[in-house]
Amino acid sequence: MTKLWGGRFQKSAEAWVDEFGASIGFDQQLVLEDLEGSVAHVTMLGATGILPAADVDAILSGLAQLQEKAIAGELEFTVANEDIHLNLEKMLIDLIGPVGGKLHTGRSRNDQVATDMHIFLKKRVKEAIGLIETFQKTLLEKAEEHVETIAPGYTHLQRAQPISFAHHLMAYFWMLERDKQRFTESLKRIDILPLGAGAMAGTTFPIDRLKSAELLGFNEVYANSMDAVSDRDFIVEFLSNSSLLMAHLSRFAEEIILWSTDEFKFIELDDAFSTGSSIMPQKKNPDMAELIRGKTGRVYGN
Repeated sequence: MTKLWGGRFQKSAEAWVDEFGASIGFDQQLVLEDLEGSVAHVTMLGATGILPAADVDAILSGLAQLQEKAIAGELEFTVANEDIHLNLEKMLIDLIGPVGGKLHTGRSRNDQVATDMHIFLKKRVKEAIGLIETFQKTLLEKAEEHVETIAPGYTHLQRAQPISFAHHLMAYFWMLERDKQRFTESLKRIDILPLGAGAMAGTTFPIDRLKSAELLGFNEVYANSMDAVSDRDFIVEFLSNSSLLMAHLSRFAEEIILWSTDEFKFIELDDAFSTGSSIMPQKKNPDMAELIRGKTGRVYGN
């Protein structure tokens, strides 16, 4: 199969080279974001007169069909097309013909994948903030029920001072509040659009980057094209913020594990969130809390 980028090559790559270099195994998670960026890009190409209206209409129709199939889980990706961008471009051309190749006018895979990641993280960070707020609300409700409930406070796992159980729960509320603040603050650096930066030095087409930003709901565009395609700071920041969040969740999960043991007997877990044992039927295991602690290591590793 001839690669979309393979014009100068006289020889096909070995099969293992294609497999080793392909990223479609994981970047297919960006399918909806990639299509969203493409819709905005071709709309901008039409608005600036770079592409004629007929071509824009045909491409948008094809992208809409791909979006429907993506949502329905009906798209099949191949290693031969190596990444999410080339897979979708090939599908588009198969759907509407050679005009589909014009989608890439004034755009590189470099600014395309960077755009995908910005769109992806904007959605995920907002989702994380919403989930944190839901957890905070639950903690607050439980704390209000237990203002007068006295519990032992521990240092070194030794009983230290009596405290209100509400006070203990609210410690986690405020940890989560800092987590929420960090994620919210990070949105400023995620909400910058790299589209239009090209491979590294922009494009000679008279594109309108601000129009693309408006269509995609971004507040800013990158001031420097080289920075736009190379910046991954916002991803590292997201992973760092996620690690701190997981540290707090792991700490709370360990409390649940301890509190539900026969040695502590402070709480009993609901059956809906517990597991049992096939050989020891008396057991009620806090598996969900244990798995939260286990998955924390995965986030740290990332």
